[in-house]
Order: sequence, then C-alpha cells, then structure tokens
Amino acid sequence: MKDTIKEAYQQWVQQPNLPADILLNLDQMKTDSNQQEDAFGTFLSFGTAGMRGILGAGTNRMNIFTVRQAAEGLASFMDTLDEATRKRGVAISFDSRYHSKEFAHESAKVLGYHHIPTFVFDDIRPTPELSFAVRHLHTYAGIMITASHNPKQYNGFKIYGEDGGQMPPKESDLITSYIRKNSDLFAIKVTPEQELREAKTMNLIGEDVDQAYLAKVKTVNIDLDLIKKVGANMKFVYTPLHGTGKVIARRALEAAGFKNYVVVPEQTIADPEFPTTPFPNPEFPQAFDLAKELGKKVAADVLIASDPDADRLGCAVRQPDGNYQLLSGNQIASVLLNYILTAKKNAGDLPADGTIVKSIVSTDLAVKIAASFGVATNNVLTGFKFIAEAIHHYETEHDHTFLFGFEESFGYLIKPFVRDKDAIQTVLLLAEVAAYYKNQGKTLYDGVQEMFQKYGYYAEKTIAKEFDGLDGKDKMAHILAELRDNPLTEINGHKVISHADYQSSILTDQDGKTSTINLPKSNVLKYWLDDETWVAVRPSGTEPKVKFYLEVVDKSQKAVDAKLNSYVDELDKLINKLINN
Repeated sequence: MKDTIKEAYQQWVQQPNLPADILLNLDQMKTDSNQQEDAFGTFLSFGTAGMRGILGAGTNRMNIFTVRQAAEGLASFMDTLDEATRKRGVAISFDSRYHSKEFAHESAKVLGYHHIPTFVFDDIRPTPELSFAVRHLHTYAGIMITASHNPKQYNGFKIYGEDGGQMPPKESDLITSYIRKNSDLFAIKVTPEQELREAKTMNLIGEDVDQAYLAKVKTVNIDLDLIKKVGANMKFVYTPLHGTGKVIARRALEAAGFKNYVVVPEQTIADPEFPTTPFPNPEFPQAFDLAKELGKKVAADVLIASDPDADRLGCAVRQPDGNYQLLSGNQIASVLLNYILTAKKNAGDLPADGTIVKSIVSTDLAVKIAASFGVATNNVLTGFKFIAEAIHHYETEHDHTFLFGFEESFGYLIKPFVRDKDAIQTVLLLAEVAAYYKNQGKTLYDGVQEMFQKYGYYAEKTIAKEFDGLDGKDKMAHILAELRDNPLTEINGHKVISHADYQSSILTDQDGKTSTINLPKSNVLKYWLDDETWVAVRPSGTEPKVKFYLEVVDKSQKAVDAKLNSYVDELDKLINKLINN
C-alpha cells in the first residue's frame, strides 16, 4: 500500500505544468508520509450528494484534476443520451470559496470538449439559484461548486438533475461508474475557454436569471399589508457569512418591502478565508458573534444568517434582557410551518390534499402541527433530493399539494420553483413571521413557546463523532454493524417500542413483528421509545462523521431540558462503548 501511495505521489510530482498551488502542496508533503497517505491513499468519494473534500494535491483532494474527472463522468453519461437532450446542456454556478470559479470553468471546458453546451454564472450565486436556473433554462443538468458550510479548507462538486433537484440515485450511480472509468486524471481533455465562448458552447448567464429568480421569490411572502405596516420598520440584522447571499438576498428583501435591516459589513465581503468565523455554519453560535454585536448596537429584533452558498439559514431572537437566543433548525421550521398553515386556513386556501415533506431525522413537532390543520406529513430520507423527488411525484401524479419542506439541519423550502433548500426564500418569510409576532407585541421566540404550550415541549440534540484517516470509513461501518448485530432494547431506562433499519427496509415492533419500509435503502437506524423519544443513527453523506440524532418531548421547558440532558449522558456512554468495542 505504501509503495502504491509513493508511486501515486511521484506521478503527480513528475507532471508538467502543474498549477502553483498544487506544486506547493506536493512540496509541503514531500517528507510527510501521513499527508501523502491521506492525499493519495484513496479517491474522493462521489455519492448522491456529489463530492466534497479538502483542497490540495492528490486523488483524495479537491483540485482541477479531480474536478475534471467528475465533469468527465457527467459528460460521458450525457454522451449516452439522445442528441436533443445532450444539447439542452448544463447550468453551472459557484460560491465564494478558493478555486470555486476555476473549478466551474474547468467543468465547462471538459463538457465543452464533448460539445455539451454550458451556461455558467458570471459570478458567485447561491445554490438555490442554480437549482432554479436548471429549471428556468431547461438544461439537462446543473453543477454547483460549493462546500456549503464547511471550513475554508474544503470545496465540493454537486450535480443536479433536470428537475432542479440533486441528481437522483439511479443517474448518480451511472455517473459515478463513468467517473471511476476515467482513472487517469491527467488524460482528461478540455477545450480552451475562448474557443468555447466564440462557438457559443460556453455561455455566461447572470442578471437575466437573477431577475427571473427574484420575480418568483417575490411570491413567497403572504401578507403584504403586514409587511407594509410592520415589516418596513422592523429592525433586523442579516449576514451572508462571506458568501453568496450578499448577491441576491438584499435585493429580495428590498423588493419585498423590508427597508430597515442592516448587514454585518465584515461578513458581507465574499472572502474565502471566512476570517470572522472558522465555521461559516448558521447552526453554530459563534457564526452569530458579529451579528450579535451589531444587533445590540441597533436594537435589532432578529438576527438572520445564511451559509456561504445560501441554502441554509439560522436565526437568533432578542430576549427581554437584550441578549439573543438562537433557534434550532427544527424550531425555525415549525414556526414557519405554523405561520404558513394558519395564513392559508384564514384565507380559505388550505388544500384538502395538502402535505409537508421532512426528513426522518427532523422534528415530530411539525407532524403534530400539520395534523392539527388536517395536513399530511411525508417522511423521507435525509438529503433534500428526496424532498425534491416527492414534489416531482406530487406534480406528476396530482395526488398531493406541496406546502412546505425542511430538514433539521437548517434547510427549508417554501415554494417549489426551486428543488433544493433555499435561504433566500426563507429570509423573506422568516422576516414576515417576525413582523407578524412583533405586530402582537411578541417575538419569534414567543411564537415557538406558544407552539410548545399547545403541542408539547420538544428538544433535540445531534451528536457527531468524527473519524478521519483512511480507516475512518471502517470505524464508521463497525459502529453501524455493531448496532445491527446487537439491536438496542432500551435507552436511558426506557423501552424501545419499535426500530427501523432503512438499509434492509424493515420496521420491527416490540413484539418482533416486522413490516416493510417503503423508502429507498439507506444506511440509517432509528429507534422509538415508550416516552415519545426517538434516536437515529447515520453516517454523514459529506463528512467523515457518524451522527446520532435525539429528540425528546415533555410537559414543560424545565422537564424537557432535564430529559434531554439525561438522554445525552446515556447516549455518550453508548457511543463510547460502540467506538471502543
């Protein structure tokens, strides 16, 4: 193995005309066998969410050669399609990270060599706008260069299908097989950009798509009179966390009538260093540090942050003592859902076949809220592409009307003209919901508390364990295998009343009776306990982590907090036992 790694390293070193950053990185790892092993010991994993990895030299790194390989896989797959479909081409966007624009243009040059037209944004744009562009331009596919909310060392490559959702598993698996066939990264051919531009094979897009997207975004708000009355004067802070939200979110807010917000100036610079926060992730409290400082200066009611590719959104609400309380992704989703359904019911516009779509690891509070309005809930696997697939099914079969979709990881979709989570849509509706409560002398946090009083107090925790290195995948697989071989029967003194293995598609109740789970197979386990608690376990699709999801419910805030802490302690013991077993 070590000899193979050395050979791979030497092959890269001997390549002529390598980019300066690649040469520097190769030199840095010249005497570091561990770095060489991590960079050359395997290939970047390409799954249903595309690929994501650390920037640098090597087959297990994001660089122009692994990006070309991924683009070549898509091109080879599209070469099997009929000519009319191929000629619909590929839309391409990118975020503010290091090498994002370069990777986007390299992808276009690979596709151009196959005479596949591309439509490349002229500058950084959000992931949801790329999803919209695929639908708006009727391209066959889309590419988004982003590592979403990861630290600055990362970048990624995501492929979208013709419906604007991430490429479905069937097509994604075929593309992966073509990617693996092109094992010689240095043999992949490209056509010079100028030649492609002159031939109109590579086309730039921008303001034309912006205007079309913003016109659709304008339909997201519900109570325009409320925005005129309260929203125009409501003070809030918005930060794009150095990312793509700066391009379009402010235009959307102003068009909707929100005039009294301020942006965090330092974080409105599209800086790939993310100098103000090491983790540009709106689910992390430290991402709000500068927004809190500014919020206190201007007495802002709400702080809103979108991640660098503007698909996720988080918020914090000012409390009576002047400090800010962060809301969880589940709380944001629930308060948005409650507002949407209340508004539709009051307007007599609530469809009889209405449904919401959420992931299996997202809150059951939403299920209770939806049920109280006579609205169904569709639980799908983690990954917004599964929400997009459900929407596509509803539009094709006309058997349900989509009303809202979300994942607990701060991703929400209000209107399905986009088929991925959309922070631009969400910032508009969340600002409106904040205005709705302000008009009653309340806050978004008060709105969450009202839901808890009505449906029960919910609390959740995600525990993520990292497994770096070449043996990381083996360790992760061992944990899931251990749980399958020795099913849990109780946690924290409470009985498991049913458990699901989504890999085998089997649901087992406490009497041992089994039934089939009608979802695609996925490496996920979930347990339901006798006190309404549930626990789920799954490996991350984009990072070397195993995630343990926990949700508890009780009759008061104090009781639910104590219950959550008790379960977290027990889960920590269980996880350590699994790791060391």
